[in-house]
Amino acid sequence: MSKEGRLVDVVVEIHVARPRAEVAAYASDPDRAMCWYKNIKSVEWKTERPAAVGSRIAFIVARFLGRRLAYTYEVTVAEPGERFVMSTVDGPFPMETTYRWRDSGVGTTMTLRNRGRASGFSRLLAPFLGTAMRRANRQDLARLKSLLEASGPRATP
Repeated sequence: MSKEGRLVDVVVEIHVARPRAEVAAYASDPDRAMCWYKNIKSVEWKTERPAAVGSRIAFIVARFLGRRLAYTYEVTVAEPGERFVMSTVDGPFPMETTYRWRDSGVGTTMTLRNRGRASGFSRLLAPFLGTAMRRANRQDLARLKSLLEASGPRATP
């Protein structure tokens, strides 16, 4: 990630009453992104499935702050059930997205972190970007929680 530009770093968490392996498998599957990310409209694999370190996935059409955004991520870390990290290789500004999962009580706590450096015109919008991104991420995680908890029995200790 470039050292130039203004840092945008957004971290949100949610508890999902489902086993960690199930939450992680669902959330880290790019083909499911359209199910729980409101603004992602389509996904195109640039490499072979399944997602692994080095995989490239284009999120062809996404809307954020009323603008169409197209970007391609490369998977940089894939630790099943623990951590999944993707970094942009093409898009409006360099961004790293990290998913982490941990057992918590009955179920799983999932953390979603988006970190990047806004430069050029987007640098002026960085404070607003962080707020909008946090709101969108909270809504997306709530959608993920709703989908997973509606899909079957609750996690048991």
